[in-house]
Parts: sequence; structure tokens; C-alpha cells
Amino acid sequence: MSTAVVVPRKSLFERVLHALLFEGLAVLLFSPLVALVSGKSLAHSGALTLMMSFVAVLWNMAFSAGFESLERRRGWRRTLRLRLAHACLFELGLIAALVPMIAWWMQVDLLQALLLDIGLVLLFLPYTLMFNWLYDRYRPQVVACWRARPAN
Repeated sequence: MSTAVVVPRKSLFERVLHALLFEGLAVLLFSPLVALVSGKSLAHSGALTLMMSFVAVLWNMAFSAGFESLERRRGWRRTLRLRLAHACLFELGLIAALVPMIAWWMQVDLLQALLLDIGLVLLFLPYTLMFNWLYDRYRPQVVACWRARPAN
């Protein structure tokens, strides 16, 4: 993961696709864990995870667009250090939005909601890092295939 990549310009379609892939996989992976840790049903925990995902999709698109704009303006390359900064800043912003929602939905106080969210953050940091690294790694091939498809 030590190689840096040039920051590509992404269309709105690609931003939406990236966010949906990221969140869809996260919902599948983490809903059962939330149910297990919280003692709530998979349906109740899954609904929370979907709501969290919706907020995260909106935040992901806005945050990533701003961060990538800053990367281009400053001429930064995506090193491991910059990827770690991106992941940490993203998660801090998301915590601020999600803790009140978790407290409300799970009927717990803000401290319990924060602890649950911190647990999720500890899982999401490596997930975010790996997902985005793999996405950047395979993006050129996916985009080339998408552009080469026959138009109907």
C-alpha cells in the first residue's frame, strides 16, 4: 500500500456508486455485529444500520468531494499517511452525526451510544482504509470496462 496515486476526477455517478458499494458491503458485514453487541434483534439493528448508512452516504459524498478538491489544489498524492488522515477525519464527522441517532433508536443514553459508535469506528477504520485502497487500485479497470461496453 505504499504507492501513492494521482487523485482522479470522479463524476457524480461514480461518487454515488462508490458510496453505495462501500455502504452496502458495510451493512452486510456489520448489521449482525450490532445485533450481537446490542442484544437487539437483527431487524432492529439492521434498520439502525441502514439509517446510519444513509447518513454516511451523504456525508461520504460531501466529505470526499471536499477532501479530493483539497488534494488536487494542494497537489497531494494519496499516501498511506493521507489515507489515514482521510479515514480519521471522515469518522470523526460521522460520529458527531450518528451518536444522537443511535441513542434515540436504541433507547440508550448518549454515552452508551458513543461507546457503540466507537466500537463501530474501530471496525470501520480498517474497513474504510482497505475498501478505498482496493477501489482506487481497481478503479481504472472498472472504468475502462464501463466505457468499453456497447451502447444500446
